[in-house]
Amino acid sequence: MSKVVLITGGSSGIGKAIGEYLTKKGCIVYGTSRSPQKYSDSCSFSLLRLDVLQPESISEAVSEIIKKEGKLDVVINNAGVGITGPIEETPSEEIKKAFETNLYGPIEVIKAVLPQMRQQKSGHIINITSIAGYMGLPYRGIYSASKAALEITTEAFRMEVQQFGIKMTNVAPGDFATNIAAGRYHAPVLDDSPYKTAYSNTLNMMNEHVDQGEDPKKMAAVVYKIIETGNPRIHYKVGASLQKFSIVLKRILPDKVYERMLLKHYKIK
Repeated sequence: MSKVVLITGGSSGIGKAIGEYLTKKGCIVYGTSRSPQKYSDSCSFSLLRLDVLQPESISEAVSEIIKKEGKLDVVINNAGVGITGPIEETPSEEIKKAFETNLYGPIEVIKAVLPQMRQQKSGHIINITSIAGYMGLPYRGIYSASKAALEITTEAFRMEVQQFGIKMTNVAPGDFATNIAAGRYHAPVLDDSPYKTAYSNTLNMMNEHVDQGEDPKKMAAVVYKIIETGNPRIHYKVGASLQKFSIVLKRILPDKVYERMLLKHYKIK
């Protein structure tokens, strides 16, 4: 039987690429968006309204899928928000919003689908995190922290739900060519800021990395492979070799050596 898949944030970028790939592989895919009517003509799969900041919209979308299909096999928590800026100068409300979207939102989605998966005695929840979640990156500290929190939460959640036959996996992408930069919150570069030069240079570098990022289809292929794996790993990293190797270096290098490496990379004195 075809697997029924729910993808949050499925109207563009990595989420859309995953949805289109899984549809071609025979899955029944439901993507979500806060405004699905804007994208319905450009997607090859169904789009439902879902805002991860609104628990009632999560419940409604999940209930609609179960009513139509009678089951829910795979949930991919892809919806997220980018945020950059010196932590000192980042508005508190934007910090809270980032954590609400990148951490609390996925948790609410998981809580909404667990009763159905427990009843089925099966299911697979895949959380899209980030390679940035494995290290504190300058001027991306809040984003790194929110994704790191999701990584660790998944580790604990996974152990709690194994007894019900439910799998849970993290997939951490590096830089992919998507429109994430357009929707990212940027703390403004202030003329009188002590961080002005370093932050401005780092911001330009981050945008270049996204523009030169890899094809999201690569991410989609990995996600499909994970879904088809009987005993998936806890953590997967997908991206350029150097980005994945940076995680290895953090594990083996002394902290201050690794810090100097990052400072040199981002040209921060």
